[in-house]
Amino acid sequence: MKVTVVGFWGAYPAGSEATSCYLFEKDNFRLLIDCGSGALAQLPKYVDPYDLDAVVLSHYHPDHVADIGVLQHLIKVQNLIREQDHSLKIYGHTDDQVAFAGLASSDTEAIAYQPNQLLALGPFKIEFLKTIHPVPCYAMRVTDGDKVVVYTADSSYQDAFIPFSRNADLLITDCNFYQGQDGTAAGHMNSEEVGMIAKKANVKTLLLSHQPHFGERKQLMVEAGEIFSGKINLAYTGYQWTGFS
Repeated sequence: MKVTVVGFWGAYPAGSEATSCYLFEKDNFRLLIDCGSGALAQLPKYVDPYDLDAVVLSHYHPDHVADIGVLQHLIKVQNLIREQDHSLKIYGHTDDQVAFAGLASSDTEAIAYQPNQLLALGPFKIEFLKTIHPVPCYAMRVTDGDKVVVYTADSSYQDAFIPFSRNADLLITDCNFYQGQDGTAAGHMNSEEVGMIAKKANVKTLLLSHQPHFGERKQLMVEAGEIFSGKINLAYTGYQWTGFS
């Protein structure tokens, strides 16, 4: 399994970058998890967006879905150019029926995932966990039968993340605040909280994502490292994990 960070910012992208978007690849299957603002400008660096096999969305805040409409236009235009009839499957929850309906277009199919059921897509199997966020949002535990990657999506701290992340090879966390700051009202976590989850869950690598637009972001690694002694990386555009990084 290879995971590429296409976008890692929270709220809005910095110049020439993108908000939450992650590309999972295995056996020529290309799965995109979230598709935030700026994602479609970054994605061609790693894969032709037309070749995506599926998209799964954690929730419908713009910094996670803003480029879905752009992706729909891409599929439509490329179908015309290539004289093809490709239909991209986009998976989302139905807690927000209006937002879910917007995933469907003439060239994309909206498919509801059931958060209490395992979702199988190509070589991947995905489990879901509802997070604590101002709108319905779901964390994901993705496995290819060999490695396990957990993506917290957006959430304030909850103990449920510990068993959900148990022994994960890679934990991609929301890390929108610094040590001592309380992100509960905004539905986000700080560096201490994600360090504690990583430690108690015994994960191998912690990747700090959904980063803030203030402060010295490298400090997030220092603060999480005061609690978690394993490997910690700060997400950046183009970061790649193959199970050995």
